[in-house]
Order: sequence, then C-alpha cells, then structure tokens
Amino acid sequence: MQPDSLTPLFAPLTTLRGAGPTVAALIAKVAGGERVIDLLFHLPESYVDRRARPAIAAARPGAVATLEVEVVRYDEPANPRQPWRIVVKDATGFAELVFFRLPRAREMPPGTKLLVSGKLESFNGRITMPHPDYVLPNTQADRLPAIEPVWPMTAGLWPRQMTQAMLQALTRIPNFPEWHDPALLRREKWPGFAEALHAVQHPDDMPRGGEPDLDAPPRARLAYDELLAGQVALGVVRGRVRQRPGRPLAGDGSLRARALQRFGMAPTRSQVQALAEIDADLTAPRRMLRLLQGDVGSGKTLIALLTMLRAVEAGAQAALMAPTEALARQHHRTISRLSPEPMALLSGSVKGRARSKLLRELADGTVKMVVGTHALFQENVVYHDLAVAVIDEQHRFGVDQRLLMGGKGEMTDVLVMTATPIPRTLLLTQWGEMDVSRLTEKPAGRVPIRTTLHSLGTLPVVLDGITRQIERGAQVYWVCPLVAESEALDLAAAEERFAALSGRFGAAVGLAHGRQSNELREKALADFAAGRTRVLVATTVVEVGLDVPQASVMVIEHAERFGLAQLHQLRGRVGRGAAASFCLLLHEDHLNETARRRLMLLRDTEDGFLIADEDFRLRGGGDVLGTRQAGAPGFRLADPVAHERLLHIANRDATALLTRDPGLTSGRGMAVRWLLRVFQQMDAMRTLAAG
Repeated sequence: MQPDSLTPLFAPLTTLRGAGPTVAALIAKVAGGERVIDLLFHLPESYVDRRARPAIAAARPGAVATLEVEVVRYDEPANPRQPWRIVVKDATGFAELVFFRLPRAREMPPGTKLLVSGKLESFNGRITMPHPDYVLPNTQADRLPAIEPVWPMTAGLWPRQMTQAMLQALTRIPNFPEWHDPALLRREKWPGFAEALHAVQHPDDMPRGGEPDLDAPPRARLAYDELLAGQVALGVVRGRVRQRPGRPLAGDGSLRARALQRFGMAPTRSQVQALAEIDADLTAPRRMLRLLQGDVGSGKTLIALLTMLRAVEAGAQAALMAPTEALARQHHRTISRLSPEPMALLSGSVKGRARSKLLRELADGTVKMVVGTHALFQENVVYHDLAVAVIDEQHRFGVDQRLLMGGKGEMTDVLVMTATPIPRTLLLTQWGEMDVSRLTEKPAGRVPIRTTLHSLGTLPVVLDGITRQIERGAQVYWVCPLVAESEALDLAAAEERFAALSGRFGAAVGLAHGRQSNELREKALADFAAGRTRVLVATTVVEVGLDVPQASVMVIEHAERFGLAQLHQLRGRVGRGAAASFCLLLHEDHLNETARRRLMLLRDTEDGFLIADEDFRLRGGGDVLGTRQAGAPGFRLADPVAHERLLHIANRDATALLTRDPGLTSGRGMAVRWLLRVFQQMDAMRTLAAG
C-alpha cells in the first residue's frame, strides 16, 4: 500500500455526494471531526428492524413495521392544529397514516400504492402510523433499509442524509494488511477491519434487542483496533523516553539519613519499595519518568523530599511544582521542617528584590532546592543544574506535557505525584508511557475516619451535631457542589450555605471558592489553617493539598453529585490529627440504587484504589480523576469498562510486539504502522520516522 491510500479516509466530508457545506458541518458536529474517518468512527446507538411486513389485520401497536398499502382518502382537519389522517388499506383491513404537514399529504392521492414504515399505534380501534419514517412508492422498495442504524444526531440533520454519507464512506476503506496476530483473530472469531465497520454501520443482521452488542465479534474487533493502536503508541513513546540520555545521580545518603531522623518514624513497606524503584531510575543512564501514585495520607511528600535530596547529595538541584500557591506553601512548611537542606519558595506572590535574588541564586546554584507553582517553569527561570523535577497533583497533563516537564535541565529526571488513586484501566490507557510506583499503606498514627450517610431532611440534627463538635474544639469543612444557585439543579450554593452557617456561628465561618480572587481565597484558607475560623464553607478548592491537622469533621452536601474518587479526596482532608474524625455525606432524600451503592461503598472502605476501580465501573467509563463527569476518555470505538479484558490483551500484545520489533519493521510491524495512521497516533509515527 502507498501512503496516499489513506487520502480518501482523511478527505473532508464535503467530498461525499450530497454532503454540501451545511450537511457536512452538521455531520462533523455529531461525528466529532470534519473528515470521512470521523464519520466512519461515529457508531450507531441503536438499530431499527424494518423487515417485519405484516398485513394490517395482523399488525400490533407498539411495534415498528413496514406496510404495503393503497391510499383510500385523506381527511383534512377542521382545526389547523390537528393532524391530517390518510386512510390506507390492504387486503385485510384499513389503517391511518398521521401527518402534521399538509404538503406531504397532497403527494398521496387516492389509489397511490405505497410502502410505509414506522412505529404503529392504535386510535379509536384502528391501527395508525403517526408520521411514518419512510413513505415510498411501492416500486422503490430498494430505498428502504431492512435494518437501519440510529446514530446520535443533531437538529437539522436527517437520518437519510447520514445514511447516504455513511454508505459512501464505507466504500472508501482501503484493503489494509491485517495488523492483528492470526491466532488472536481465530480465537476471537473476528472479521477484518473493513468487514467489521460494514457490520456495525450497515448490518445485515439485527443485533439482539436492537442495541449495539459490545461483545459481538465486529464491535469487539473495532474496539481492539483502537486499544491496540493506543497501547503500541504509548509503547513507542515510552521507548523514546527510555532512550533519552540521563545521568546517574549517586549520593552518599547523609542528607536522607538526617531527614529520616527528623521524620521520626520508619517508612512504610510501600514507601521503601517506591524509593528503591526511584533510586534505580536515578542511578540508571537514562532519564526517569515515573508516576508516584499514593492514596490520601500515604506519605508521598516524604518520598518527594528524599528523591530531591538525592539530587542535592549528587551536587545538583531539585524542584517541586504544586498546582496552587496554597499547596506550594504547605509543601514548603512541611519540607522545611524535615529537610537538612534549605528549601526556597517561588510563586507569583514572591516579587521585587526577593524574587530577583532567588532567580540569581537558582541560576548560580546557591539554591539547591525550590518549591513553587507553574512559576518554576517560566521562561525567565534559569537553573544552574536541575537534575530532578517533582510534579505534584498534575493528573490533568497529557503525555506530551509530561514529557516536557524536564525541559529546564540538561538531563532532568521527572517524578509525577498524584493523590488520586487511578483505576488500572486508566493507568494503561492514559499513563502508559510512565513507570508507576504505588504507596498502598498509610504511616502509623493516621486516625480512621468514620463515614456516615444522612439525608438532607435530617439537616437540623446534623447541625446540632456539628455545633457540639465545634464546642469541643473541632474545625469543620463544609463542601458544597456549586457556587451560585442553579435553576436547573436544586443544589445549595456555597454563598447561601455560608450565610446560613454565619447566622449560627458568626465570624467563625469562612468561605473559599473558585470565583474569588486568589488573594481572598488564599486568606480564607490561611485563616482556617491558623484556627482563626472554625468552619470553612468551600467548593472543591479544598479537594487536594490542604493540611489542617485540627480539622476533624468533613461535611459534603449533595454527595451524590460528586464522583467517588473526588469524595474520597475530600474525606482525606480530615483524619490528619490525633482526634477522632468524621465524614458526613448529605444526600437527597430519595436516592436511586446506583447512587446509594456508590455512597455505601465510600462509607464501608477507605481503600482509595478499590474505590477508584469501582467508581470507574459504576460510572461507565467516566473520568474518575475529577476533570470530567461523563464520557470515556479518548475512546471512539472502545468502551474501557466493557472492553477491559481486551485492553489487557492489547497491553500484552503491544509489549511483546515492541520487544521483538521496536522499530515496527517486520511484516506485522509494518501493518501496525497502518493501524497507527488510521487512529492518528502521530506522535508515535513521528518517533518511528525519526528512527
């Protein structure tokens, strides 16, 4: 095959007959792209079986049927707001076609023989077909699809336009070489790529129940195509990362020993294991790119400090980047207590002479360790010798961004940390270019958190309990899902809850949300951390990073509106001191079964990894990291929950293939290059092209 074989697939939709600029724009809107390949990957959400052709006497209301009839008469309504009724017949009886527009009715004079297809109903004892989907002369039966796919549509786009465009698009699929292992194809009974797309987009047989069968061979084949393309692409990128030259960072362990002495407790088993994995990376002649995944309170900050101290022991510099100034300042306080090496702070609030002095000392190497926000990686920040960059809570960054994190140094090692437990499926699909270390234990002394469920109807009782806790010296987080009242959602707004609680507790209540200025929000957080306020009403700005050991009560209003992983993160803001801690999940009075199961899971376990995996399954592939509430991340043909088995097969398949053929130059490797092109894995293709 020649590279230009893909040109018809990547051509604009306007190259399809009947798809002028207006129709093409509507198709692009629903298909998520303006090319023919985007249309081909726009899968049906259901199917309509039009093969049933009963006689009128045998027709049953509620079913979709195709009738062969003759027009008897049409009845004009007395009221223009009422529909036209076209009386039709066959040899067994009479029926009515119901239309709401006059011109269509006048196209069917008495005696006209028609083929009509649509959903049947009953009116006054007579079979009716309101606004048929198809009305054709009986000589044009070939225009009626036996099985009709139903695609997600948009206003102004008609099913016939979509069908016409799809049928043309299917003719443009080249005869690709088979990129899958023959043994796998035989075992799974999968058809070829083009055959699978035809079976899904223009089927000859009706799927069971009229819904897409995700396990059917054609659909499973297409899902595996997409999953394998992603896994091979990540494998190629990962290989590029492994080939990036690094430098061994060897320290004498003296600074680490002093930090552990100040810490005062022995590291957990998983901390020891994670540090050993990081040290193996640091001493290797390639750059480190590792994800440190630790549940709330598992001790990631200690690992970050010990990693940075290894760089300082080797005579180089290290930087820790946090997503917010509040978290950067918290890291600065925590690490300054433990570190024998001074830790500088660089953020937007460091200005004037202090900032100029710090920038000079970073450039000449006087400052060995620094923590800050995105300011650490601005163009005017120059490092003398940055050997380690630690990135905290940056799970929203993509692969390319993660690969660029080390750009401030010649051969910078990168450690990315997240407190959000990531489901195994997402680890494979979104973080596959990184090595992963997990912290699965909590350090000794962490207090278990008692989690309870309360309907909003019991709010007065909850407030009485909160009052008693505050009188005993506790501090309370009160989290609301919205900042301003929504007409569509009956949710308590942060401002309204703040006003209500202020009426009860006075100036002891603070407010923090994303619409405030940074200064006002940071002051509210600082006042709560210092104990100047006893209750902090907030949105999810307190989800990560805030460390207030004396806070022992977390109230989450309308908990059913949050993702489980997000609720787990919020719960982790308490239980950091010696006092007994509580998390109260307030929910609507009448929960559906799924919402109740989700909240009960959170009540019954504090295992963030278990919660993340279950949340991923319960929400059908939603983004459990909190950046999106619905929709599978990055997939067009695969469902990461339904096809999880295939994902693990694809991961093993890609690993084995790239181990044998890292340049994809073998027969199958060259076929897989076509797979990467079809699924537009351009970063991997550029890497392969560069050798």
